[in-house]
Parts: sequence; C-alpha cells; structure tokens
Amino acid sequence: MCLTFTILQVCEGIPIVRDTDHLFLELPLLKEQLEKYIDEASATGSWSQNAVRITDAWLKEGLRPRCITRDLKWGVPVPHEKYKDKVFYVWFDAPIGYISITACYTPEWEKWWKNPENVELYQFMGKDNVPFHT
Repeated sequence: MCLTFTILQVCEGIPIVRDTDHLFLELPLLKEQLEKYIDEASATGSWSQNAVRITDAWLKEGLRPRCITRDLKWGVPVPHEKYKDKVFYVWFDAPIGYISITACYTPEWEKWWKNPENVELYQFMGKDNVPFHT
C-alpha cells in the first residue's frame, strides 16, 4: 500500500497498515429476491421513482458485499467471540435503532409497534445514506 501523506497532521504519527477481518452482508446472494421485491414495489407505486431508479442502477451495476462492521471503541458490539473487538457499522444498525428507541419513551411501546393495522412507518434520509439504509 502506498500512502501519499505519510505523516498524520493531528498527532504527527506515521500511519500503520494492519489486516483486520470484517463481517459483510452478502448482497449478491439476495439479487433475485431483491429484484422481485423492487418489481412489486415499483408496480404498486409504494416507492418513489427516484428510489426505483437508484435501485435499478445498483442492480444493473451488480451488487457487491457490503461491510457491516468497524474497528471502533463505541457502538453496538458484535455478539460473537471472534469479533469481540468490533462493532456494527452505525448505518447497518440505525434503521432498527430508530424504532427501538421508542422503548425508552414508554413501557407501553409494544402496544403501538405490535399493532400492524394501525401502524405505518415512514423514514426519511439523505441520498448519501441510501446505500446503507436500503
């Protein structure tokens, strides 16, 4: 590996290259299921045209495995001994986190979330986060 800047500006140290293992979501294995789901969502109009176009472009380009872990000191720990020093990448666990935080709001959170006839969830995000939340 060749680094252009060999001295770090903040600490004036030298970067160290090291190997590390990570967990990946194997998106290529889900391609057929995703295409079927996208076709249905597109036909029913439940997705915006922009979302459909972005997703179609990704499918045509070819899905790649997406890394879902990081070497950080903070975050949701990976519950496996081999990965005890890793956490889930924030954008991987965030969508469920948005929902689970309601359990901190009220002990009656299940009455709302486990009542599918009366629940519709809409989540809004910037286009830069679409790959991670999709």
